Amino acid sequence: MDPRTNPYSPGAGTPPPELAGRDRLLEDASIALDRIRGGLSAKCMVAVGLRGVGKTVLLNRIALDADSRGFATVVVEAPEGGSLPALLTAPLHAALVKMSRRAAAGDLIKRALRALGGFASGMQVKYQDLEFGLAWDAEPGVAGSGNLEHDLWNLLRVSGEAARGNKTALGLFVDELQYLDRAEFGALITAFHRIAQTQLPVALAGAGLPQIVARAGEVRSYAERLFSFADVGPLGPEPAALALEAPARPRGVLYERAAVGEIVRRTHGYPYFLQEWGKHCWDVAESSPITVAHVNAATRGAVADLDATFFRVRFERLAPAQKRYLRAMAELGPGPHRSGEVAGVLGKKVASVAPTRAQLIEKGMIYGPGHGNTAFTVPLFDQYLRRTMPRAADGETL
Repeated sequence: MDPRTNPYSPGAGTPPPELAGRDRLLEDASIALDRIRGGLSAKCMVAVGLRGVGKTVLLNRIALDADSRGFATVVVEAPEGGSLPALLTAPLHAALVKMSRRAAAGDLIKRALRALGGFASGMQVKYQDLEFGLAWDAEPGVAGSGNLEHDLWNLLRVSGEAARGNKTALGLFVDELQYLDRAEFGALITAFHRIAQTQLPVALAGAGLPQIVARAGEVRSYAERLFSFADVGPLGPEPAALALEAPARPRGVLYERAAVGEIVRRTHGYPYFLQEWGKHCWDVAESSPITVAHVNAATRGAVADLDATFFRVRFERLAPAQKRYLRAMAELGPGPHRSGEVAGVLGKKVASVAPTRAQLIEKGMIYGPGHGNTAFTVPLFDQYLRRTMPRAADGETL
């Protein structure tokens, strides 16, 4: 079939043509945001799940919906090794300027902009990557002390007051939360704890890997009362089938039931993989319907594309010792695995490989679903590693 009309969209954070199986999560987020805008209490929603489940797509859709309902939105992605002040300053400035065009609370917005200038200036001392050269007036006394926890709260406080005076709300949407360092994550939690106490119209929604749940509790014990952690997992058979069939149907293309079942089996229902298989099935099929034979032919291309992009981009970031640790995990299967089992495959003691395990958790490659357990954050990564890294010879450790 014509690749020019292929409706599928595998990609990092690329919206699928059919966002199947997520209606409840979207509605819960919408209710929470509207309650916060109305001065009522609501927990901050954080979408939690493995790579490829569509957390970024969900977060972006929630932000887009909020923007369409009049929220001033700040959408950011926490980079590994970056800083929260550098991340927030420019988009928050844009949101405040946009809010100022309504002219309903001009003085309050000007004060928030001055506070933002002070915040950026104050944080330059601690975060060397901040080089904004701001042209706006700064008000250091509000949020420019250089203490992140103090300044972030005060910056969001005056921004929230400006939003309330403008009869709107400020929404902060942060992807890849697990990459915030401990001090930044703690400051963010503290700020929104105080916002909840003052009922200012400032909302937080985020997304992160599974380790973010335990980390939040370690950083601030009250985090579990502040956040609603929404588990985002693979799709069940019915929504997975909808994600495949709905984009093709308007173009006159159908799937045989067995073909859908085979794709769901191979992808385990992960939305990113469904898009990849759908794309390749479309390209290999000459006409409708798409059959199991088409799925089998498409699998070779889908796996090759995943190996070259989705898997490889993560694998190439790793040091040799980290790659060996993951390969040892893959030798045991998809997991989760006990840390002692992984060390055994490597022929080492648990203590000697513990630093490597910690580094991989920090990089977002693995997480601990339970005490002493280790699992991949990237679905099907064990299969990729077994395809691309030679297996140890009999009796030889990795």
